[in-house]
Amino acid sequence: MSDTNNLIRINATVEITIKSLQTIVENAKKKVGKDNRGIYRVDTADKVSEMISKFLQENDFETYVMDLNHYD
Repeated sequence: MSDTNNLIRINATVEITIKSLQTIVENAKKKVGKDNRGIYRVDTADKVSEMISKFLQENDFETYVMDLNHYD
């Protein structure tokens, strides 16, 4: 995984399946649970960003973008 000192945060529009988004939201809520008022205290948009970033790091996005064949 990349050294966090070498990372930069960007805002980008990405396409993911509806099922992926639903699953992230469901699992994030399961992970934090409801508070004493019955409210889930989790920012699901941040969780989506976190999940995509983690996936890109674990799957070596840096090497992927170095391959000119991926620019078609």
